[in-house]
Amino acid sequence: MLKRKEFILGAAVGLTFAAAATAGGVISWPGAHAAPAAAQAGRLVPSAGAAGLAFAPPQGAPLSFADIFQQVAPAVVQIDVKTRVQRPAGVLQIPGFGAVPIPGQPRGGGSGEEGEDDNSTTALGAGSGFLISADGFIVTNNHVVENAEEIKVKLSDGRELKARLIGRDEGTDLAVIKVDGDAFPFVSFEESAAPRVGDWVIAVGNPFGLGGTATAGIVSAMSRDIDPAGYNEYLQIDAAINRGNSGGPTFDIYGRVIGVNTAIFSPTGGSVGIGFAIPAATAKSVTDKLMRGETVERGYLGVQIVTLSSEAAAALGLPENTKGAYVGDVTAGGPADKAGVKVEDIVVSVNGDAIDSSTELTRRVARAKVGDALRLEVLRDGRRQTLDVRAGRRPSEAELRAGLGEDEGAQATPSAPAGQAVEGMTVTGITPALRQRYSIPDGVNGVVVTAVEPRSKAGQMQMPAGMVIMRANNRTVASAADLKAAVDAARSAGRPGVLLLVRTSSGNQSVVLELSKSE
Repeated sequence: MLKRKEFILGAAVGLTFAAAATAGGVISWPGAHAAPAAAQAGRLVPSAGAAGLAFAPPQGAPLSFADIFQQVAPAVVQIDVKTRVQRPAGVLQIPGFGAVPIPGQPRGGGSGEEGEDDNSTTALGAGSGFLISADGFIVTNNHVVENAEEIKVKLSDGRELKARLIGRDEGTDLAVIKVDGDAFPFVSFEESAAPRVGDWVIAVGNPFGLGGTATAGIVSAMSRDIDPAGYNEYLQIDAAINRGNSGGPTFDIYGRVIGVNTAIFSPTGGSVGIGFAIPAATAKSVTDKLMRGETVERGYLGVQIVTLSSEAAAALGLPENTKGAYVGDVTAGGPADKAGVKVEDIVVSVNGDAIDSSTELTRRVARAKVGDALRLEVLRDGRRQTLDVRAGRRPSEAELRAGLGEDEGAQATPSAPAGQAVEGMTVTGITPALRQRYSIPDGVNGVVVTAVEPRSKAGQMQMPAGMVIMRANNRTVASAADLKAAVDAARSAGRPGVLLLVRTSSGNQSVVLELSKSE
């Protein structure tokens, strides 16, 4: 099935972009190769280890990380920011009770701080960063300094300096700030050698505002794909990372920066030994441009894509090993639209290089310069076609989000028509009342889901009321009968499911609906 979070029951784990750092972390090595006593009585006697040491570390481990920490710690900084955020009007925040309405004051009104009538308040945030040049350039995460009205940097020697934003790149979550001065201690990105799984790493930063904290671990995995934008192939590390260490460095045992700590994967919000760092090669390329005052530009097609899964391939009657990026939507007037790319095309190669996933297509296109020629090989109705596209300039992430629009919520309207039951869903044509009720854009057509049987396959996938089914297995759906015909055809062909192109408040999405054994 096409992997879309909107149709999967919520997972207990969360991905937290806020701190990459360390919690506690005293490294304690057990005695080296303790062996049974000569009498074999079961008592374990530790070996003497190296001369003068009661315990020797395992082979390949450093005696201590202290020397490395002393060398690099002066370049690591604490970053404190002030931002302005909106606050609910007409309420009073009471610890332990939450928001309590203020009698006589209307909700949605009120004054901001210092007599301002903007209903906003100041919020404080903290993160980490590191000096990358002697004249005060500092690398950190975009989400640490985004929308900051004031930025202060605290150095390891206790000095506090005002900083200014030089540039930021939301796509990779990187930013560069600068403090005035010279002769600052700084560190460098490792460019000549890539870390390997199992190599030692040290994370240094400002967890929970504690500052100057080091933890150690190893590289757990390479090229992790956790980024919604898809530009970073993260290093996964098990050195403890916590809130407040976003933007801090990950070092190798030679004190070279191999990554910028950015995110953790955790069920609690605290470290469980799964942290993610932006690789040095990506970070250096982006921050070099930002330091020069340049804007990071990326190629752009103007398509919404998801990875084609084996379930989706089976639903379309394609070979199980078919791989590619499935096009769920095409931006009107964009480069792909002008070149003839259509919804439900499957992009299988770019300039002759195979595409195995939507992330791979995103990265290939992003590396293109504006105006570059891109030759796309697509599967359309089971046949291969070649399309020539000129790469455009990718809009900012904020511009792209604005293009999708926001769901303002449904207004009360008369009840929906009864509709027809298809695979556990009650569907009906889109009436003016339903279009208003579910905020369905005027250009979106199909059938709307008004109810879902909880025990059905659709119910298990949490398909929401208000979702519009526009196509089924490459067929246009204009009525409940069209959807039923597509389902019946898939069942008659022995396919395990039907591939639906649907519209939700988040835009077009694709999902494989597994067919029930019988209707």
